[in-house]
Amino acid sequence: MTKPIPHYISDFLDYCEVVKGLTPITTRNYARFLNKFTRWLTDHHLLDLHPENLTEDHIHKYRMWLSRLPNAVRHANPGLDVSSQTRYLIALRNLLAFFHERNIPCLPTEKIKLPKERRERRVKFLEFQDVEKIIAAPDTKTFPGMRDRAILETLFSTGMRVAELVSLDKKQLMGALNKTDFELAITGKGGVTRVVFFSERALYWLKKYLDVRKDEEESLFIRLKGPASSSLRLTVRGIELVVQKYAKIAGIPILATPHTLRHSFATDLLSQGVDLRSIQEFLGHKNIQATQIYTHVTNKKLREIHRKFHGGNNE
Repeated sequence: MTKPIPHYISDFLDYCEVVKGLTPITTRNYARFLNKFTRWLTDHHLLDLHPENLTEDHIHKYRMWLSRLPNAVRHANPGLDVSSQTRYLIALRNLLAFFHERNIPCLPTEKIKLPKERRERRVKFLEFQDVEKIIAAPDTKTFPGMRDRAILETLFSTGMRVAELVSLDKKQLMGALNKTDFELAITGKGGVTRVVFFSERALYWLKKYLDVRKDEEESLFIRLKGPASSSLRLTVRGIELVVQKYAKIAGIPILATPHTLRHSFATDLLSQGVDLRSIQEFLGHKNIQATQIYTHVTNKKLREIHRKFHGGNNE
C-alpha cells in the first residue's frame, strides 16, 4: 500500500544524503525544488496523489506551471528561465528514481523530459573596471560597509560559489590575516575539493572586518538583522542582496549577482591568457565542458589576433 507522494519526500532527502552521498547543499536544494512540486499538488487539489497515479499529463501541467512562475530576480521576464525549470524537473526525476529503487510503482524517469536549452550558452560577466566599481562602493567607515567590502573582495578574489562563501567559518581564515596571500582548500558542488586563493587586498579587508567583530559566532560572514536566537550566519539570499545593492550604487547597467562575479573572475583570468584547464581547477568544475562556456572570451581574443597579424587581412 503506497502513500501520497509528499509523504516520501523526507525519506528521499535522507536517501540523497546518506545513500547517494550528496552534499548537504545539494540535498537542501532538492528539498526546495520539491517544495514547489508539493505546492503545485496543493494548488491543484492533488495532495493525496499516490506515485502510481502520477501521469504524463500531470508532468506536462507541472511544467507549464513552472514556466509561468514569477521570478523574483528577473523582473523583466516574469517566468522561470529554462535552466531553473530544468533544476526543478531533475529533482522530481530523481524522486521517481528513488521510487523505482524502493520498488514503488510510478512513471519511468524518462517520461520527465528536460527542456532544451540554447546550444550556445552565454555567460553574463562584467568588465574588470565595473567589478572594481562594485567592490569600491561600500562605505567602509561603517561595520556593514567593512563586512560588505570583505564579501565582495572574497567573491572576486576566489571565484567561489555563493553557497561555498556562506559556509566559511572564521577559524579557517584566522591564521591568514597577516599574510599577503593565502590559499584555502574547500569542498564545493558535487563534493569536489579544490584550492581557492585570497589576494593581499581581500585579506586586508577580511582583517579589518574581523578586527571589529566582538561576537562568538563561528560564521565568517554574519547577518546584521533578524532574530538573535537563531544562527547569525549570512544566507545565500543575504549575499545576493549585498551584490545587487552595490551594483546599483555603482551604476552597473545589468542585474549583477554573486555568480556574475564568479563569471567575471573566470573571464578576467582568461583574458589574461590563463588556459581553460586551469580555469576548470579554479572554479571546481568536474568536467571541462562546464568551463567551455567561457570560450567566448578566448574566441574574441583569437579574432583580434587574427585581424591584427594574419597576412590575408587588409591594412
